Amino acid sequence: MSVHAFPQQTKGARQPEPRSPHDHEPRLEQKPEEEPSNARSLFAEFFGTAALTTVAAGGEVIASISAGEVSHDARAIAPGLLVMALIYAIGDVSGAHVNPAVTLAFALRRDFPWRKVPAYWIVQIAGAVSAAWLLRTLFGPIAQLGANRPRHGVGVSLVMEILLSWLLITVILGTATRNRLIGPNAAIAVGGTIALCGLFAAPISGASMNPARSLGPALVSGATGHLWIYIIGPVAGSILAVIGTWIMHGGRKPKERDAATGDEEKE
Repeated sequence: MSVHAFPQQTKGARQPEPRSPHDHEPRLEQKPEEEPSNARSLFAEFFGTAALTTVAAGGEVIASISAGEVSHDARAIAPGLLVMALIYAIGDVSGAHVNPAVTLAFALRRDFPWRKVPAYWIVQIAGAVSAAWLLRTLFGPIAQLGANRPRHGVGVSLVMEILLSWLLITVILGTATRNRLIGPNAAIAVGGTIALCGLFAAPISGASMNPARSLGPALVSGATGHLWIYIIGPVAGSILAVIGTWIMHGGRKPKERDAATGDEEKE
C-alpha cells in the first residue's frame, strides 16, 4: 500500500510538545518530617528521663517525708514498671533509652548514629535535672533529693554498679538483636531486670545503672561527692555489655537499628 493513501494523517498529527530540560532531572525528595521527627525523639528522651528520675529519686524523698510509707520493695519496683510503660509509649519515637549508658551502648554497637549521641545525652541530663528541681520545689531539700550514695563502701558500690549496668544493658541489647521477634515486648524483660536489680542491690549502691538519674539529684542537691561512681560504673558496664553481646549474638541483626532509634527506616 502506498504511503500517499493517508496524507492527512501525517500532516495533521499533533507533534509532541518539546520537554523542558528540567523534566529529565530527578526531583529531590522533600523531607519535611525529618526535623520534627528529631525534635520528637529528643522531647521523648527528655520526658522519659524526667519521669524516671521523678519516680526513682522521688520514691526516696517521699519515703523520707512519709516515715517509710513507700517501702523498699515499692521503690525498687516502681522504676522498672515506669521503664516498661515508657518502652511501650515512646519506644517507637526515640528508642526509649532514657539512660546515657544505653545510648552509649547502642552507639558502640553501631545501632545508633554517633552524631545524635550528644543531643540525647544533653536532653537526658536536662530531664533528670528538671525532675530534681521539681522535687526540690515540692518537698524542699529532703533526703538529698534521692541522690545515689554508696552504702557499703565505695569499692563495693562501684563494682555493684558495673555489674548491674552490665546485666541491664546486656538484656537491652539482647532483646534489640531479636527485635523482629520480640518487638515492644522487650519492655517486660527490661523493666523486670530494673526491678530485679533494685530489689537486691539498692541497699548496696542504690542500683542506679543510669548516669542521668544520678546526676540530676546530685547536681541540684549538691551531693556530688560520690557522683563519679554512678558515671564510671554504668559506662564500664555498658562497654562490657557491648562486648558480651558481640560474643553471644555476633554483629548487628535485622531490625536491631529500629529498636535503638525507634524509626522504621531501612538500613
